[in-house]
This record gives sequence, structure tokens and C-alpha cells, in this order.
Amino acid sequence: MAGIEPGARLPAMELNLADGGVLDTASLGKAVLFFYPKDNTPGCTTEAKAFSELAGAFAELGVAVYGISKDSLAKHRNFIAKHTLAVPLATDHEEAGLSDALGIWTTKKLYGREFMGLVRTTILTDADGRVARVWPKVKVAGHAEEVLAAARAL
Repeated sequence: MAGIEPGARLPAMELNLADGGVLDTASLGKAVLFFYPKDNTPGCTTEAKAFSELAGAFAELGVAVYGISKDSLAKHRNFIAKHTLAVPLATDHEEAGLSDALGIWTTKKLYGREFMGLVRTTILTDADGRVARVWPKVKVAGHAEEVLAAARAL
């Protein structure tokens, strides 16, 4: 996963948020970007709800939290409403988007079938917008709490 080493800057890109805003990676300070495969699937729902439950704790630290997937803004709005999510969701549906640039939109295999998919990955950036920590191939259980502990250490 070249391009997401600690100390590096994220590629400068703008991603549309479900609430109508824009996530500009060039102007990030302390932030968590959790990339997940698909809205309304069990693991992704659990992860988004866990980050939502801790949204206040992240805010107290001055750390913004964003969920990012290739799903459309309409799907994101439905996902947010259905599960009362408290974290903004951004779409990275454009070809050559952020997940492509980071190498986390890649060929995956399931039951012998190959397909393009997003590798569940979380990135923590510091006050200067540089990558402080990367969690590749995330396991959902306890992950949001682990990221919060790392954010506290910034």
C-alpha cells in the first residue's frame, strides 16, 4: 500500500460528503479516514456505528472522523438515516479516486472469483495532515476504540 506510510501526505483530492459538504484531503488536520467496502453490510455497519458511538470522544480531541466508500451519495444518505450515524460519509466513486491512489481499491478474491473491491483500511492524520498511523486490512471488533487510543496519543 504505497502512499500511506507514516509521515506521508495524502494525495490532494476532494470527495463529496453525503451532507452536501466536501472533504478536502489537502486541508486535513487531525482526522480519521476509515475506508470500508459497502454501505448496509454487516461489518461495515458495525464499523460505522462504532465510530459514530465514539464521535464525541474524537471531537473532544479535535479529531474529525470520516467514513469513505465507493457507494453513491444517495446510498450514504440512506445508510446514515437507517443507522442514525453520527460520522460524515464521503463517496470515492470516481475512477482514479483516493482509494485508487492509495492502492486500497484492488483486485480481491472470494470463493475463487476475482473482483474489484475496497480493502478495509483506516488512516489517522496528525495536526499537519500527515499520516500518523495506518491500519491495513482492518478487523472491525474493537477497531474504533484502538483508533481512539492512537488519536489520544497524538
